[in-house]
Amino acid sequence: MHIELKRGSSRSLPQQIYEKLGQRISSGLLLPGARLPSVRELALSLKVSQVTVSKAYAELEKKGRILCIQGKGCFVADIEHEGTGEGGGWQGRYDDYLPRAQLWRNFNESEADYSFHLASLHRELLPLRSIGSTMAALVSEQPELMASYGNFQGDLELREVMRRHLQKRGMALASSGLMITSGSQQGIDLVARTFVGPGDVVYLEDPSYTGAIDVFAGRGAEMIFVPMDREGMRVDILTSLCDERPPKLIYTNPTFQNPSGVTMSIRRRQRLLELARSYRCLIVEDDPFSDLYFRDPPPPSIKSMDRDGHVVYLKSFSKVLAPGCRIACVAAEGDILSRLIAAKSASDLGSPLLTQRAVLPFIADSYERYASGLRIALRERMESAGRLLRQYAPSGVRWTLPEGGLNMWLELPAALRIDKLHTLAEQESISFLPGDVCQAGEGNSRHIRLCYAQMNKARMEQGLKLFLELLSRYMASELPDEMIQ
Repeated sequence: MHIELKRGSSRSLPQQIYEKLGQRISSGLLLPGARLPSVRELALSLKVSQVTVSKAYAELEKKGRILCIQGKGCFVADIEHEGTGEGGGWQGRYDDYLPRAQLWRNFNESEADYSFHLASLHRELLPLRSIGSTMAALVSEQPELMASYGNFQGDLELREVMRRHLQKRGMALASSGLMITSGSQQGIDLVARTFVGPGDVVYLEDPSYTGAIDVFAGRGAEMIFVPMDREGMRVDILTSLCDERPPKLIYTNPTFQNPSGVTMSIRRRQRLLELARSYRCLIVEDDPFSDLYFRDPPPPSIKSMDRDGHVVYLKSFSKVLAPGCRIACVAAEGDILSRLIAAKSASDLGSPLLTQRAVLPFIADSYERYASGLRIALRERMESAGRLLRQYAPSGVRWTLPEGGLNMWLELPAALRIDKLHTLAEQESISFLPGDVCQAGEGNSRHIRLCYAQMNKARMEQGLKLFLELLSRYMASELPDEMIQ
């Protein structure tokens, strides 16, 4: 089992081992019943003392993550049968370099009757028939599209349509400065694979997008999380941190941030760009939700203020049109873009031409009208969810209604165990996203994320009411009366 340890870190080696193993368990990479390496085996593998590994295992057992049986070994908790359990064969001991995979785990909960865990739009909100009709016509009339590799950088006509779309939002770009990717997740991965290596310092918001954390963890980056307030990332704190640990890259989701819903102020966007200039580093601006505002448009993108090529801008289109099409664009300049195109060519030989052509007419001719209607529908869902929270949420639960996007971020009392609440919700076929997966550490978050757009409105209201009633019962059973009045 490969675990990347940082000897110079402020976190002790036992703590690092505990966190890495805990993340693998939470991600489902280590299944219930899987046998862990012996203390001696792991100590030899990691080149640490057996005492160091023993301390990590003891903490995992104390937290209920593993079970150690004298003479048999240590196993991931919830073992149904004694023995080696799942993952005990040769495959379970075949080394990998996955430190965590929370995004995979998140998508794996889609069978719940009431799904609040995934930041996505219900199919009734999406223009699937329009895009599907275009795709069917393309298959019928231009079947040769399925026989062709697309341009590594992406279809030129689609890039021009996207350029015009971004120009309306204040970004002066050339179509040659855009690259089409298979969703913004691929864009994050390409940036990380191209520019981030083991030990490089990457700054992120606290909390941050699960998929980005997974990618940077997989590159062996040293991730440093910067607190947020109502104006977004605390750039003053980031500045003081950068004095000690200069950044290789800063990842931000500044508009209706996932998961918190917070929007970064224009003042902080400007300061963040100034910081990137002074340290000659990249900002990755991930922007899936800026078109989904409920009242006033959000501040201009950081990319719109960038004159020196410090910002790599990611814009997902499939997120709000047809997630199965996996279409996004990356905006960058010069040698940065050239290297990203080279990385993409080695990754997939170019995004599928058929899906690029399928979404092209809708983005060109119908997107703005569609986005306007979508904003109205999402605001109705958000306001309905807010009314239910005011009516049914128990005392001690806090939230701020977002000004756009798909999610609400709830803060629960510190004494509650969110993992236990998650298990209780699963038993009622209700899913939500625990805040821990939006951080790199283990068990520190007091938050959960609920998406109000993943179901139709009536089902969302029914499911949210059931969840809040469950939360009330759980809090009443776990907290003293004075904490819930």
